[in-house]
Amino acid sequence: MDALGRLYSEGLPDLPHARQLRGGFPWLRFESDLEAEFGREHLEDTLPLVRVLLCLATALVGLFAMENAEVIGPARSHLPNALNLFVTEPLLLLTLASTFAARRVSIYQPLATVAAAICGLCQVTILCVAMSAGVGFLFPSVMLLILYCYLMCGLAFYNAVFANALVFLGYFVAAWSLDVPSPAFRYGILAIMCANLIGAMILYAQERTARLRFLEAALLREMVVRDGLTGIHNRRMFDQHLQLAWNMAVRDGKSLALLLVDIDYFKRYNDRYGHQAGDDCLRIVAGALQQCARRPMDFVARYGGEEFSIVLYDADSDYVSEVLARIQRLVAELNIPHEDSPHDARLTVSIGAGHVEPTAQRSSIGLIQLADEALYSAKDQGRNRIVVMRSEYTNLTTGRFDKRRRRQEAVTAR
Repeated sequence: MDALGRLYSEGLPDLPHARQLRGGFPWLRFESDLEAEFGREHLEDTLPLVRVLLCLATALVGLFAMENAEVIGPARSHLPNALNLFVTEPLLLLTLASTFAARRVSIYQPLATVAAAICGLCQVTILCVAMSAGVGFLFPSVMLLILYCYLMCGLAFYNAVFANALVFLGYFVAAWSLDVPSPAFRYGILAIMCANLIGAMILYAQERTARLRFLEAALLREMVVRDGLTGIHNRRMFDQHLQLAWNMAVRDGKSLALLLVDIDYFKRYNDRYGHQAGDDCLRIVAGALQQCARRPMDFVARYGGEEFSIVLYDADSDYVSEVLARIQRLVAELNIPHEDSPHDARLTVSIGAGHVEPTAQRSSIGLIQLADEALYSAKDQGRNRIVVMRSEYTNLTTGRFDKRRRRQEAVTAR
């Protein structure tokens, strides 16, 4: 792993991409979910070039077929012509067509592997027919096909090795069946082995580099949307996720809750214990908040300074209450000393929550304002409080913050 890879993996230690990067992949295999993700992304990246090369291969097979017929002679060219025109060419066209299929991610690799093996077997058969007729200079066509399978048709390393292993075995069978002279047979074995060794080494290096770049690119994308201090999502990602969740809730008729969590008297904490301790405190609290909201659509982010945000999609009142209680319990269990806090000299948090059913006539900005007013109310009551606002949303004017808003349907707990 290079220095850049270490930076990415150490900065985001809990992500599967980071774990894979630290653990390495000498056998060119990721854990199952990552392997599927890499396969999809790598295929889509290479498809434009693969399509061009498959078209080129189809044209070259036709040209070689015409030359083979002239070189081998009419008497012996029937089988080579049939193999080229009725097996190799259709397989190449079928493989090309599969790159445009809706399910190409799942079908291309197995289909291309089978096609490469069959086309290779056809070419070694044609070679052995020519060699049995005393024509030995068709061997470069087999070398080209082997290298093509490794380097030019987008096959994964093990698929390419498997296809060419079948070609290697096919050469034995065809050469024995067609009585290829012994010196030519041995030469063919050596040449095919060398071509496989060279192709495999190059493809292994290429695929390893592609896998490394895939992991680093994924981690780089994560670093862009994560807070550098706490490692959870940042404000930019919060804005995008909230808007996405809002649109989904409008479409599906689901409820949405936004929790704003503020560390009580955090400036006093920094003044007493220092900013390094303050940074450590933010990291610890962020980790605790991540444990409180673990459903697939639950989302935790650093909102700014000592404030955090949690978005709960399709959350009923019971689940919102459960998450709120869990937050207060876990923060209390952290037992972080805060001697300048009036709440038992321990670190506490205030939480304001907005819980609404989004409509197309309103926007997510109103939900942020509602949660913000709830947080202000919690802090105004003495902090270490929870305030949930629901019905207040009906009369809320987006963009007009009312810090004196009287809660009509609020739940307060110490």
